[in-house]
Amino acid sequence: MSAKDKFHDIVKKALIKDGWQITDDPLFLRVGGIDFFIDLGADNLLAAEMNGSKIAIEIKSFINTSAITDFHLAIGQFINYRTALKLKEPDRKLFLAMPEIAYDALFQKEFPQIIVDEYQIELLIYDIENEVIAKWIP
Repeated sequence: MSAKDKFHDIVKKALIKDGWQITDDPLFLRVGGIDFFIDLGADNLLAAEMNGSKIAIEIKSFINTSAITDFHLAIGQFINYRTALKLKEPDRKLFLAMPEIAYDALFQKEFPQIIVDEYQIELLIYDIENEVIAKWIP
């Protein structure tokens, strides 16, 4: 099992504030002889727009020296996790969580936007300071 992301607890708190119940920390899947540990699994039974929704969250901080290396790793991991979820928990939607600063600095550029559109990557943008979800981008 890999180490928790630097902002793991912030995202967890933000999800709880947003009405989500954390069901798995981490969410474990075994697919084709490979173990996967997605950072969080959560259910939302209250909010009308998310009623009965099940999600998985892969948390990234994008704090390393090379933002593009972080981007490559995050996208590859996201695609692998989404495929594993389709096979084991097809009713659970996967989101890639990142801090607002990374979203504003990197994901607003043309190439990352093309990749997000091409691979239909669902994003969760979190506010580090206030420990809240700033934006869902389905």
